[in-house]
Amino acid sequence: MILGHDFYDRATLLVAEELLGKLLVHDRRGVVTSGTIVEVEAYIGESDPACHAAPGLTPRNAPLYGPPGFAYVYLNYGIHYLVNAVTESAGAPAAVLIRALAPVDGIAVMRRRRARTMKGRRTRRGPDLDVMSLCRGPGNLTMAMGIGPSLNRADLTGPRLFIEDRGVASAPVVWSPRIGIRVGTERMWRASILDHPAVSGPR
Repeated sequence: MILGHDFYDRATLLVAEELLGKLLVHDRRGVVTSGTIVEVEAYIGESDPACHAAPGLTPRNAPLYGPPGFAYVYLNYGIHYLVNAVTESAGAPAAVLIRALAPVDGIAVMRRRRARTMKGRRTRRGPDLDVMSLCRGPGNLTMAMGIGPSLNRADLTGPRLFIEDRGVASAPVVWSPRIGIRVGTERMWRASILDHPAVSGPR
């Protein structure tokens, strides 16, 4: 079952926790890749110094201020695209960054994508990566899933990019400080499935 807009129209921390165990799916011209969400981070409002909404509304962060249940995809440090699910009501800027997946569908495709060169540099070759490393980290997962700027503002209820509930049993969740940022690190807004091998950074 594809999650509807109502799922995202709630408190961001609640949405973040309940996204764990759900399946992120990307259908790119009939090529389907998917993975179970095992790690996320919440970014909430203009008072959160690490949130893109901290400086107020801008053309870049406008999706954060829009309706819930849409994608916010942006280029991070000029290197990787990151994908977020916009949460809460329109006008209340917040989102959940999807940090890591456990691959399910299209693993061979993910390996090929991870093996491609990027800006003249080669990433670790896809064939050399174990399955749980393919989508470990927010930049790696968008590369493996083929998620780029064309999906910014995409409706997460489908048909191209969506999140499904396939009835996976809940697993223990741990909350910890957000990583990969310089401010707001004291907020325990990173949620992950306890001891899952696909989780990025400290477990």
